[in-house]
Amino acid sequence: MALERLFRRRRAQGEVRDVPELWTRCPSCDAPIYKKDLEQNLYVCPKCSHHMRFPALRRIESLADAGTFEQTTRLKPADPLEFVDTEPYVKRLERYQKEAGRPDAIVGGRCLIGEVPSVLLVMDAAFAGGSMGSVVGEEIARGAELAAQENRSLVIVSASGGARMQEAALSLMQMAKTTLALDRLWARRLPYVSILTDPTTGGVTASFAAIADVIFAEPGALIGFAGPRVIKQTIRQDLPEGFQRSEFLLKHGMVDRVVDRRKLKEAVTRVLRQFVGGARAAGV
Repeated sequence: MALERLFRRRRAQGEVRDVPELWTRCPSCDAPIYKKDLEQNLYVCPKCSHHMRFPALRRIESLADAGTFEQTTRLKPADPLEFVDTEPYVKRLERYQKEAGRPDAIVGGRCLIGEVPSVLLVMDAAFAGGSMGSVVGEEIARGAELAAQENRSLVIVSASGGARMQEAALSLMQMAKTTLALDRLWARRLPYVSILTDPTTGGVTASFAAIADVIFAEPGALIGFAGPRVIKQTIRQDLPEGFQRSEFLLKHGMVDRVVDRRKLKEAVTRVLRQFVGGARAAGV
């Protein structure tokens, strides 16, 4: 008994062990998943293929050729309206920036995708739900202009709840800004591929996300303008099964293809090479 007490591990009084959670559960099928396996599988459930929210930097790693990404997004948000609701907007921004580890809800830059020179922009749902404020709109506009200037393709991955209401009309103006910025790209006959992920809603859907040359969507992603609950309350009717999900929108012609995340780079590469090769063959 004395030896057992001697070799028994003792914890200092009040000490709390920081044990990392090694397992998680799929929100769709409730299967337990080892977190490292989930990360290696690009946050897709190995049991039911449910696509979970994907960190923005991991998204870039999954699409850009290794070692080619050069970040160009560096703008920081301001608060010209001095907006206050339950707390000042500047306080919200500080919290969002700390949680997400970036200035605003977008990260992007130059890269190669399947050896095709591109500008890749990825929205981050971890920052204020991926809402589009002045910084997001400006970075997308600058990204389109950069692609046009350097003769690059443009790929945008959307993950957003829509316009950021704390910026009021300034946020809504980004819909027009981003849409017009794409004209410079099309004037140069350069391809723009839009990737819709869960969720893509509101002003993002109503602007740049839905007017690409090719629109891909991840399986099961919520895509639309207003959410299904709001629509149901407005029209007072039951909505079709799967309403505003990727597969429903594919059936009704809003997206070109629903692609598993693990095959997304292959699909994007094929499209970009076809566009670039076709333009060269035409002498553009």
